[in-house]
Amino acid sequence: MKISDMNEMSVEDIKAQIAQEKDNYAKLKVSHKVSQLESPLSIRASRKTIARLSTVLNQKLAQQ
Repeated sequence: MKISDMNEMSVEDIKAQIAQEKDNYAKLKVSHKVSQLESPLSIRASRKTIARLSTVLNQKLAQQ
């Protein structure tokens, strides 16, 4: 997901997307502990997506 797409989302949509990404991140971590992942870099990508979404959310909340 690109930053420009994130900027167009509403605050509620961003919060929902963060919750979804955190759930996905938790599942990836458990899967990685149990067995080897096909792409271990997906854990890093998920973590970065959560950080980007959080940054955009904080920017939107600061503007209000």
